[in-house]
Amino acid sequence: MTTKDLSWDDFMRVDLRAGTVVSAEPFPQARKPAYKLVVDFGPEIGMRKTSAQITDHYQPQDLVGRQVLGVVNFPPKQIGPLMSECLVTGIYAEDGSVVLAVPDKPVPNGARLG
Repeated sequence: MTTKDLSWDDFMRVDLRAGTVVSAEPFPQARKPAYKLVVDFGPEIGMRKTSAQITDHYQPQDLVGRQVLGVVNFPPKQIGPLMSECLVTGIYAEDGSVVLAVPDKPVPNGARLG
């Protein structure tokens, strides 16, 4: 697969922020195994809900308190009974499972990638 070059302006339109997971619970209504997450993106962005297909590597209780990177400027998307308000980022492993993309040191909630 080839990709087209991306301009700096294109990249800056994607609002990637650090946030802390404040709640995580199973999402049995999802088509694929997933968790419902609430992520605190700091005072400017606030709390955002989403679902994440990360059940292969994580348990809900292990996610609470972890920092993640999320896209906060996608439009809301209905996922079953949940209105997703952000996209938590991850990387596909060779087996197709998803590993979270996370800061390797603590940063303020709402800190922007860029």
